[in-house]
Amino acid sequence: MDPLDMLTTTVQRRLAQNREAARKSRLRKKAYVQQLETSRLRLMQLEQELHQTRQQGVNTGGDFGASHLGISGAVTSGITAFEMEYGRWVEKNNKQLIELRSALDSRQSEAELSTLVDNVMKHYFELFQLKQTAAKADVFYLMSGMWKTIAERFFLWVGGFRPSELLKVLVPQLDPLAENQLLEICNLRRSCQQAEDALSQGLDKLQEIVVDTLAAGQMDDGSCIPQIAATMDKLRDLVSFVNQADHLRRETLNQMSQILTTYQAAQGLLALGDYLERLRALSSFWATRPREAA
Repeated sequence: MDPLDMLTTTVQRRLAQNREAARKSRLRKKAYVQQLETSRLRLMQLEQELHQTRQQGVNTGGDFGASHLGISGAVTSGITAFEMEYGRWVEKNNKQLIELRSALDSRQSEAELSTLVDNVMKHYFELFQLKQTAAKADVFYLMSGMWKTIAERFFLWVGGFRPSELLKVLVPQLDPLAENQLLEICNLRRSCQQAEDALSQGLDKLQEIVVDTLAAGQMDDGSCIPQIAATMDKLRDLVSFVNQADHLRRETLNQMSQILTTYQAAQGLLALGDYLERLRALSSFWATRPREAA
């Protein structure tokens, strides 16, 4: 085949791949926007329920104390199990990153490198699944970041890292990117920021609803049980927010793996691991820093 024809075929194939990747990206974004719309409608429903509560009062029948967020012994055991699983997750992740670094240094084949990249990606997805279970056990614990180090908690957003900020950290660590890759990453970061803003606004609205629910009724009537019962019902939606945030994190990792070459994806996962390890190291140094004498 003529070299020019070969080049033309290669370009056409790459353009077709880009179009297909863009089509899939649009479908994922459409699905996620629909999910956010569902959450918005749920918040509107909560506001209507709050209004009805103010007008009619709250029926407090049934035992709500031991079966809700962060109360029962089962919750404690669930969080203990999560902490153990998360410790094992970090240990395995460190081993995977050592293997990935060795594979890059030794210039292993793309097929071998691709397998390692897939394993690291799957490991992150397993973490999201662990968090989903933990959120059902005690969503306040998960969102507080008490399962992470102090420096990691400083940057916490809805129980994890903020995808748009992570992209800003990772991109400079990658090999020189092609123009179309830079454009796609820029669009991805913009989409992440929009989704993050929507979730943050939803959380702010939920907080307002919780405040209004707690404050409903007379403040000096001698009983706060109706307000607490209603508030705990509203707080169940926090689990949905954590799951949506992890869904955004997962989709960001997925889309980055499609935009990047196998070698670049390996670089990106290494950079992510190094960044998180530096945050953990910062936490250790901060905890052991010399204290000034009083």
